[in-house]
Amino acid sequence: MSLTAFRTLGRSGLVVSPLALGTMTFGTPRWGSADDVSEAIFHDYVDAGGNFIDTADVYAGGRSETLLGDYVAARRLRDQLVLATKFTFNAQPGNPNAGGNGRKNIHRALEGSLRRLQTDYIDFYWLHAWDMVTPVEEVLQTLGDLVRAGKIRYFGVSDMPAWYATQAATLAAAHAVPGPIAMQVEYSLVERSIEREHVPAARACGLGIVPWSPLAAGFLAGKYERDGAGATGEGRLSGPNPFGNQKFTDRNWQVLEALRTVAGQLDRPLAQVALAWAVAQPGVAAPIIGASKLAQLHDNLAALDVRLSPEQMRVLNEASALEVVFPYGIASPAVNRGIFGGHTVQGWPGTQG
Repeated sequence: MSLTAFRTLGRSGLVVSPLALGTMTFGTPRWGSADDVSEAIFHDYVDAGGNFIDTADVYAGGRSETLLGDYVAARRLRDQLVLATKFTFNAQPGNPNAGGNGRKNIHRALEGSLRRLQTDYIDFYWLHAWDMVTPVEEVLQTLGDLVRAGKIRYFGVSDMPAWYATQAATLAAAHAVPGPIAMQVEYSLVERSIEREHVPAARACGLGIVPWSPLAAGFLAGKYERDGAGATGEGRLSGPNPFGNQKFTDRNWQVLEALRTVAGQLDRPLAQVALAWAVAQPGVAAPIIGASKLAQLHDNLAALDVRLSPEQMRVLNEASALEVVFPYGIASPAVNRGIFGGHTVQGWPGTQG
């Protein structure tokens, strides 16, 4: 597989590469990349055939968008690329209308992103996070109006409950208005919680899944060594970060060992195998890869050539399996066959894959 093995994003006509380039590292001093390296990463991704680039107004205080806008303009690539950015996070402390998902902030955020990206439209606009306040009807109407006005082409939702994405998609379908076509959520071998609700919701509603942090902020790249309740190593998790020490759990270290075993069998770097697992998951459209060095980008892109055998998938899936919690125990194949099929129906629907 290559970056030009394009696919449509969700139930739409938007065509994207199987790996998206994340630009959170652009313009970020501590764990990001220098400007010349960011530019080289952009060029190498595009030259390899990639077309899907993800940023946000909050990344590096807007500098990520500014750099990306410069790179795109310099090569006159605007029509060839699918540019995705996000809104939600507050940009003006003390001003409650400069954050959240209300109509006022969406328009404010969009105008800023358009200016920094040097474009008059956004291909894909993400609601960055559920704000727990704005009615979904207001969000749908605002974003739908922006689609009709040509300011954005498509939109999706990120970091939200599964029911919220389902409600938005259902209302849009019922009223025949523009609706979300994808969800962006954390998903990796050590973070599979979305499989309980988000993945089934996405597949039922025709939403493509765009995983962020498929390498668990570098944990699955083998950057860290266990050190008591924490770890040693250089990377995003080695200093102040949104995850704290939550990646350094007994379960996650066990998952990492299973990953090492499979990577050793394939003679591939851990990061490539972890990404190959993510790419192969049902409903996944395009995991977002981030790189602070050119070598990391090339390493990640090579994951598209990795093929995991059924046995290797089994090893990784079993090591990283979710704990069975209510009500999923009741919905298991064995229980389904007894409760609903009365043990008499061998092909009871709930027992099928």
